[in-house]
Amino acid sequence: MKNKKFRAIFVLAICMITLATALLPIYAAAYSTYTYSIDGTQLASPDAYTPLKVYDSDNTGILAATGFELTDPRDMTVDVDGNIYICDVAVREVTDASGKTKTEKCPRLVVLDKYYNYMYQIKNFTNDMGVSDSFNGISGCCVTEKKLYIADTDNARIVVFNRENNGRNVPTFDRIIEAPSDDVFPEGSIYKPVAVASDDSHIYVVSNTTFMGIIAMDMSGEFQGFIGAQKVSVNMLNILIRFFQTAEQRARSANYVSTEYNNITIDSEGFIYVTTSSIKEGDQQKAINNRSTASTYAPVKKLNTAGDDIMNRNGFYPPSGEVKVANVSYNAGTIGASRVIDVAVGPEKTWSIIDEKRQRVFTYDKDGNLLFAFGDSGKQLGNLVSIEAVAYQGSNMLLLDKSTNSFTVYSRTEYGNLIITALANDNARLYDKAVYDYENILQRNINFDTAYIGIAKSLYRGGDYEGAMEQYSFAYNTSGYSNAFKMYRKDLISKWIILVPIIVVGLVLALWWFFKACGKLNAKTAVTSGKRTYVQELAFAFHLIFHPFDGFWDLKHEKRGSIRGALTFLALAILASTYQSVGRSYMYNPRGVYSSIGAQALSILVPVTLWVASNWCLTTLFDGEGSAKDILIATGYSFAPMPFFIVVATVLTHILSSSESGIINLIISVSWVWVGLLIFFGIMVTHDYSILKNVLTTVGTIAGMAFIMFLCILFFTLISDIIGLISTIITEITYRM
Repeated sequence: MKNKKFRAIFVLAICMITLATALLPIYAAAYSTYTYSIDGTQLASPDAYTPLKVYDSDNTGILAATGFELTDPRDMTVDVDGNIYICDVAVREVTDASGKTKTEKCPRLVVLDKYYNYMYQIKNFTNDMGVSDSFNGISGCCVTEKKLYIADTDNARIVVFNRENNGRNVPTFDRIIEAPSDDVFPEGSIYKPVAVASDDSHIYVVSNTTFMGIIAMDMSGEFQGFIGAQKVSVNMLNILIRFFQTAEQRARSANYVSTEYNNITIDSEGFIYVTTSSIKEGDQQKAINNRSTASTYAPVKKLNTAGDDIMNRNGFYPPSGEVKVANVSYNAGTIGASRVIDVAVGPEKTWSIIDEKRQRVFTYDKDGNLLFAFGDSGKQLGNLVSIEAVAYQGSNMLLLDKSTNSFTVYSRTEYGNLIITALANDNARLYDKAVYDYENILQRNINFDTAYIGIAKSLYRGGDYEGAMEQYSFAYNTSGYSNAFKMYRKDLISKWIILVPIIVVGLVLALWWFFKACGKLNAKTAVTSGKRTYVQELAFAFHLIFHPFDGFWDLKHEKRGSIRGALTFLALAILASTYQSVGRSYMYNPRGVYSSIGAQALSILVPVTLWVASNWCLTTLFDGEGSAKDILIATGYSFAPMPFFIVVATVLTHILSSSESGIINLIISVSWVWVGLLIFFGIMVTHDYSILKNVLTTVGTIAGMAFIMFLCILFFTLISDIIGLISTIITEITYRM
């Protein structure tokens, strides 16, 4: 009996544990917060915001007060007092006296106080003609200190109200701003205002299906022009197709139509943030992968009043939402670039965009650095089904969900407060305090690269350039590192200014003495006979690189060089390339990517071998006078100038900043051009060809190299297949035996 009782208790305990395990994910964190590293790796981060509560028609009192639930919320904004404004096209089913059911619409603006309690709604008003009026498809609104602007989309107008008593009283009607005159838009265009922003000095309207940019008006509603039109790229195929189109077809052609915007907001300084989701996903993702700082394919822009994009895109990736669009860690199965549909301006010049695809929020600082991203699709607290709008309410963030007709309030965490405090001190130029704040952030999140950059900026402004370089290197910020390096170099030169001319003169004199000694040795060797010494063979290269025609003639006919000399210069080229790989400074190799000496040897010896073999095979058929040995010697000696230039360029990476990289690239380019010309003239002299014949032979040699590579790849593929077949046969025989 006791055993049965014990067995029953044991089974019950197992069931309880299993049930608790199954229910655990429901109460676990609804989403993860993360940032991105320089190589696109998602790095876990402490939560900057945590969900507090979901508010809907019931717990806000909207349904009880108005008789309508939130049914189709389209936009949300917050005023300076913390009151929440929700644009809603409410719908309900009503039954008349005859028992018939019909749909009743109630386009309106619902206003809640800062505690999320219903205050009032605006659905009817008396217009300037003294006639009762109402909305029809309200899609967006903007609240300033003095005015309330509502985008009455389906009525093609902006309705303006006066705000009184800090928003506690229902705003009073001011005026209606009708659609701009027909001659403003192209033929066939439709004016449908879906979003509006104002700073009480200008009015900016986003019109759906309007492709010329943001509509700018003065406060009286007079049209002033379009600003911020999106650029469109056109390929050659589109141009060719357009050539054969009629005028009507060209007018309708989408390839030449600018991208329309979908939302807008304005910050305290009068700068305009606009978003678009009409960019081709491939173009948008390509700009992300290329780390483009241009605005051509940017889903969010920051415009000045002239319509120029002034957004800083100094982060690892441009502010475009998700970086790795087909990831496993978060939102597996959702692919493609982010669909950005709203933007909100936060504290200390931060700003956030929302991704409609992934129900996710991405928050950036004024320089375009990603501070954090969070959110996911689902019905747990903190997740959303269909995100529609984002707004800041002091230290809280509000996210509107159009599928559940509700909004979620997120509270800023201690970690989020540290970020804002650090940015505040940095913006106020309190750099010592900012460093302290960033260090506190790093204690909680060592992966937060923006903190390293913030510390580096503070150290830079304080004159500690070496310390700034170290902090920039932690975040792989080469541009900041380069700026700090230039100041560090300036201080170093000012301390040791007397040594700079001495070192330069010493190097010039050493180079002059070296070439003079080689010249004397070559002159002495030219009048002597007999076998050349190894030193004489090497020294002759420094005559050949400046006198290629005489040099290559003597190299072949006077036996001034040898295979060992040619192999020596090839070996020096391999060593120089290896040094370039491992010896570059941080600015030119921030990720520390190196190549082994074996890889460098293959990169030089394989092309040289193919060149010699292909050229010998070809020139044998076209009256070439050089043997394979002559071709190898001429090719090897042609590499003589390369080691010097490569070593100099590598040393200069420790002296020149990244903005001066053009000098280094020029030196490397000169070395390869010099080597190429020496090979060309060396082959011409070796085979006694004319320039035209040598050009044709060179082209044929390159084609022969490709053919030999193809044969080698085919051969090794066949060998691999044969080995695989034999292995399979042996395995099959073994199993059958």
